[in-house]
Amino acid sequence: MTTLTKEIKKEEKKVPVRGMMDNVMEQFESAANQIKLHPNIKKILSITNNEIIVNFPVKMDNGDVEVFTGYRVQHNNALGPYKGGLRYHPTVDIDAARALAMWMTWKTSLAGLPYGGGKGGIKLDPSKYSQSELERITRRFTYALADNIGPEHDIPAPDVNTNSQTMAWMADTYMSTRPPAQRSANQHVVTGKPAGSGGLEGRDRATGYGVYLSIKFWAEKNAQVLTDKKFIVQGFGNVGYWAAYFLEQDGAKLVAVQDANGSIQNPKGIKVEDLYNYSQINEGSIVNFPQAQPVDNDKFFGLDCDICIPAALGNQITKDNASKIKAQLIAEGANGPTNVEGEKILLKRGITIIPDILCNSGGVVGSYFEWLQNRNGELWQLNEVMAKLDKKLKESFDKVYDYSRQEGIDMRTAAYCIAIQRIERAYVQRGIFP
Repeated sequence: MTTLTKEIKKEEKKVPVRGMMDNVMEQFESAANQIKLHPNIKKILSITNNEIIVNFPVKMDNGDVEVFTGYRVQHNNALGPYKGGLRYHPTVDIDAARALAMWMTWKTSLAGLPYGGGKGGIKLDPSKYSQSELERITRRFTYALADNIGPEHDIPAPDVNTNSQTMAWMADTYMSTRPPAQRSANQHVVTGKPAGSGGLEGRDRATGYGVYLSIKFWAEKNAQVLTDKKFIVQGFGNVGYWAAYFLEQDGAKLVAVQDANGSIQNPKGIKVEDLYNYSQINEGSIVNFPQAQPVDNDKFFGLDCDICIPAALGNQITKDNASKIKAQLIAEGANGPTNVEGEKILLKRGITIIPDILCNSGGVVGSYFEWLQNRNGELWQLNEVMAKLDKKLKESFDKVYDYSRQEGIDMRTAAYCIAIQRIERAYVQRGIFP
């Protein structure tokens, strides 16, 4: 989306964030048991290292002052600096941040990056604030967090309802708090910045491209082609759009989309670029797109398709709708879109799930490239970035796919096992102070 205010609607349903923490802990327990994780390391990984809550006042356009609550949870840094997004959403709270931070630890470890996991954000609905108010909110939040983030300590990135503009404000604010001689050396305090302000060419599409690649790699492993495969996408923001864009380029057919405002379908196919252009002039909404028909939201996941891409928020596929899904493949573009009960139903039905920590890891891999680019004073071209993404994501996919087949387990458990074993090795080799 082009602005923050277009990325969220008042009608958006509140996500049961407590369920997210339950999900991540149950998934962790399953993998820990599978690999017989040492009890002491299990204790460490079951809790977060630091939890930061800040309350800060901001003056609104009308002169009134509002007080906002911001969060940053730092789960684990055994492998390197904390890494993870900041989201602006009414459902942001400490439990949501804990769950998302733990997922980031597994995601960065699985990708083989020198990072740990962190997550956070501000509890607010961005659609209620002007662009100038959002800038002041962001800068004040950054100032409040400044002693707890840093390019070698904790590196935020965009997430739900935040974007490259948000990161530019954060970087500028953080650098302004450093001594003059150190400012340029702190540009990589955040990633996901605009390309003209130290950002990476292609970072905007990295997450969605990674979702597409995961689907492509799965198809190749199973001797299938994407041509004429029908897919549906929940969420048509940055991740959903780019995943759909690349799938369409490979001959797949988008047949239905759902966003916070409603759902549409066209069994004959929806042109991705036409829908994107329509949404840009329709306040970010896909509703009433002339080349598709409306469909009830509760029927969306039951639509006929080969591939389902949940790319919105967490806990969208549950025991209430998992039995209705017709897709043979679920590619998780969002973090935690499938809860534990829903997943059990899908697996029992023989449906493959490419888990979030693998499927949407293109974003954090792109962030790593941007961090390296800033750190080393380099500028990478788009074709170079995309080639590096291809190579890195193929390595991760092959590891998870092969491990799942060797051990006879689902891909999520396989991904967790690989990620946790890497962290376990770090603790075994280094020991625990004192």
